Amino acid sequence: MTRLNAWLLLALAIAVPLSLLAGRVWIDPFDPQLPNAAVIFAELRLPRAVLALVLGAGLGAAGAAMQGYLRNPLADPGLFGIAPGAALGAVLSFWTGWAASGWALPLFALAGAGGAMALLGAIAGRSGGVLLFTLAGMMIASLAGALMSLAISLSPTPFAMSEIVTWLMGALVDRGWADVWIAAPLTLAGIAVLLRAGRSLDALTLGEVAARSLGIDPQRLQRLMIAGIGLTVGAGVAVAGIIGFVGLMVPHFVRPLTDRRPSSLIVPSALAGALLLLVADCLCRIVPLAGGELRLGIALSLLGAPFFLHLLLRLRRELA
Repeated sequence: MTRLNAWLLLALAIAVPLSLLAGRVWIDPFDPQLPNAAVIFAELRLPRAVLALVLGAGLGAAGAAMQGYLRNPLADPGLFGIAPGAALGAVLSFWTGWAASGWALPLFALAGAGGAMALLGAIAGRSGGVLLFTLAGMMIASLAGALMSLAISLSPTPFAMSEIVTWLMGALVDRGWADVWIAAPLTLAGIAVLLRAGRSLDALTLGEVAARSLGIDPQRLQRLMIAGIGLTVGAGVAVAGIIGFVGLMVPHFVRPLTDRRPSSLIVPSALAGALLLLVADCLCRIVPLAGGELRLGIALSLLGAPFFLHLLLRLRRELA
């Protein structure tokens, strides 16, 4: 274990207990006047904290792997079109009314992510080229976005439209252990796939031609990326909606503290992503808001958009 990973684990060990106490109502575990404190911990705040850790780890690892694959520090996992595909599946579950049937919403979202993965592989799978892969992902994202807008405009009831828009904002409100059991296995499997692609991503930093000369199979690497990104991002969208910018920001935070190889960036990015999402979710609970709780997706967008602008300005200065 590297020193960076140890420090991140220490930060998580401090943040997790604090997240269980934080909220609109702060809980004192030693207060005998709170007989329901154990229930609040076990059934409300603990699953929410675990889900934040799982989703943050998946998004962080996906962002690090994608930036290594595209060799672009501005890349974000949403660029692949898998997150919009999963969101489209979830929107269709609201549009058809199936979302009210227990497991239907995450199943629809996972089906949408799987469809986007299959389409991405069918379009870009033969060449294994990064450029075609990127363009195919952008096309799928645009198509899914257009279909979501169409579904919202044709919503059968105002209630369905409200539910769709609210869900797309992304949040961990009212999530329980059932959501954890859906997201955790898929996310961990996705991170494992991305770790398996680590050495190939290291070789790709030398260029596609050099990577081929080192024995890297571009098609195999592309399949690993589709599977890894699809599992991590699709699982997150399936249970929490669209939560952006984590995969963009986290690798930049930890990259200066590593040797900058993609393979050595995936695990620290996963840990830092878990920490970022956990802290952001705590702040969403604490910030007073008249209409209820601040949506996690909105909060991270408010943080991520200025960060993205900072990256663009820094890149422009470097190119000037």
